[in-house]
Amino acid sequence: MALELKQNMKMSQQLRMTPQLQQAIKLLQLSRLELAEMIQGELVENPVLEDGEEEIDRADLKKNAENSNVEDKADPETKLAEKPEKRDGEMDAHEEGSNGEVDWDAYLEHYASAPTAPASPVIRDKDAPSFEATLTREESLQEHLLWQLRMQEFSDEEELAGVSIIGNIDPNGYLRDVTIEEIADANQCSLEAAVRVLDRIQHFDPIGCAARSLQECLLIQARSIGQDDHILIQMIRKHMDLMERKRYDQIARALGQPVEEIIEAVKVISSLDPKPGRAFTLDEPRYITPDVYIHKLSGEYYVVPNDDGMPRLRISKYYRKALNTKGDDKQYIQDKLRSAHWLIRSIQQRQRTIIKVTESIIKFQKEFLEQGVQHIRPLVLREVADDIGMHESTVSRVTTNKYVHTPQGIYELKYFFNSRVSRMTGSDVSSQSVKNMINEIIADENPKKPLSDQKLVEMLRLKDIDIARRTVTKYREQMRILSSSKRKQLY
Repeated sequence: MALELKQNMKMSQQLRMTPQLQQAIKLLQLSRLELAEMIQGELVENPVLEDGEEEIDRADLKKNAENSNVEDKADPETKLAEKPEKRDGEMDAHEEGSNGEVDWDAYLEHYASAPTAPASPVIRDKDAPSFEATLTREESLQEHLLWQLRMQEFSDEEELAGVSIIGNIDPNGYLRDVTIEEIADANQCSLEAAVRVLDRIQHFDPIGCAARSLQECLLIQARSIGQDDHILIQMIRKHMDLMERKRYDQIARALGQPVEEIIEAVKVISSLDPKPGRAFTLDEPRYITPDVYIHKLSGEYYVVPNDDGMPRLRISKYYRKALNTKGDDKQYIQDKLRSAHWLIRSIQQRQRTIIKVTESIIKFQKEFLEQGVQHIRPLVLREVADDIGMHESTVSRVTTNKYVHTPQGIYELKYFFNSRVSRMTGSDVSSQSVKNMINEIIADENPKKPLSDQKLVEMLRLKDIDIARRTVTKYREQMRILSSSKRKQLY
């Protein structure tokens, strides 16, 4: 059978995402912090973009003041007849051709180029220290231990081994990813010398760092405070699992001691620090800044976007003038203008979508806004998507890592979506309301006689909530509440 090459024409349809659509989807799923970082990156990479909130020089301040005086003297009827300015990045329909090409001349002609509100100039004393000289940071665990290491009298090989040990300590203060034999071999140090250095480091401040297990960490701390009696040592070495489950009677029988002695030893062990390195953590707290605010005015709820701290993008005046040039420079500027234009439009579209989704949530969760978590209603993405005419995936992207400030506090938008739990009579209740009930019941329980999951089921049924025990267990674990055996307090 002979083989031959042929050319055929075939017409087909494919669903392809344009770069602009991909950018819009990417912006939609970014958190507020990630969006701010992305905008700062675009300001660095795209010379056409500039931050409209930057300070202006004194000449501009003086010019703005003069223009303001002239405008105040203008005829009021003339001012009313003026066309209102558009927001940054917005375009009229005629500014974009039918073929998708942007008429940059028309776009820039009507672009809102009014200066921002005058800001007081920053005046610094010439003798004042620079900003870099006033910066500081917290001391890390490794730096704290290395400072103590250099204060000791070690030989060169012992100091190298000590530096290697400290460099392998994790943030909790444990030496787990490497053995002392490996450290001795890597630094050409004897095993006895490496063990001697390890023992000294374990007694640095904080006590217990460089321990290789929880038992070793607790033993070092117990001995350092003089609590090295036989009962306590044996409990740490052999009965940690029973202490975790509060089986003190079994520990007493195994050690042949009264329960009172075991409880006293448990009090001492509970005062020890199982993670001695956590006091030196360098993780900076990240405070939640809401994306939108919900305000109540005259009995109605309104959604207000939060633009504080976000750069106000605009097109640079310099590059608007440079658009009149010819050659390769003009093509480069047009490409950057097109990219800046789509970025501004995508950010504005993102803000409008968040507001639209939040307004829809208000329709369904008005009782929550009025009365609190107990009255939050069951809600799924499909209901909001149908209400605003969007796809569920879009609503899911909008509500992820986006926060709203409500009269009841700050919540993630995803918080308002939860499953249904059946009532024995009447309408269903949301799973979040059931979690809140479980939390309140456990908060009011007797700590010496904590409620089991089955008892929680029975108490919820008295509140007309029909729920299975495994569901109560799942909700309790989601709220990070321990089981009844681990919540029990004997002293």
